[in-house]
Amino acid sequence: MTIELSERAKQLIPKARIVSFKGWEEVFPTEIIQLFQMADDEGRYLTDSDFNLLKSSSAVPIFYIEAASLLRDCATEIVDEAREEVLAKYPNITAEGGDLYPAARAEACWRDFWHFLRCISYGIAGNNTEFTSKEGLYYMNLLYQELLVPLSAMVCGLEAIKTASLKRFSSEKQAELAPYFDHLVARLKEFS
Repeated sequence: MTIELSERAKQLIPKARIVSFKGWEEVFPTEIIQLFQMADDEGRYLTDSDFNLLKSSSAVPIFYIEAASLLRDCATEIVDEAREEVLAKYPNITAEGGDLYPAARAEACWRDFWHFLRCISYGIAGNNTEFTSKEGLYYMNLLYQELLVPLSAMVCGLEAIKTASLKRFSSEKQAELAPYFDHLVARLKEFS
């Protein structure tokens, strides 16, 4: 079953791109920024080949590149853990009458979790906590309003993504990585 989208939602979706690489020119050459942009355009995580190019650019400490790679490799498990957290906190959310009913709505939510982690991984790989687009977030807010997305559940899920991701690192590394997650959590909390 698919969700029937309104015309307004269809118009908002391509505008709701929450990542921006503007300002990254100060750190990266054009070809590295294009690498990030291509991955975002294709809605995918960075590849091993992308990470190797990043390593060769030496613009980012290797830890951040390796952390982004680990998050990519664990994305399915991280999203699964976040989903379980949301379902535990909101046990009826996917039941008939719940905010994530029918199943296609819930699947769209879990897919957003996967994309949130993807976007955060770009910020980490680029060692830039300011990886979001103000304009893209504005349109995403409008899209979430249009689709009646349960914002509290999405924030809960994003915080669970942070917890599930950071537990894969030592406590000192968790402190270094937390701001990337906190940035997107804070932006989502600003939605109305």
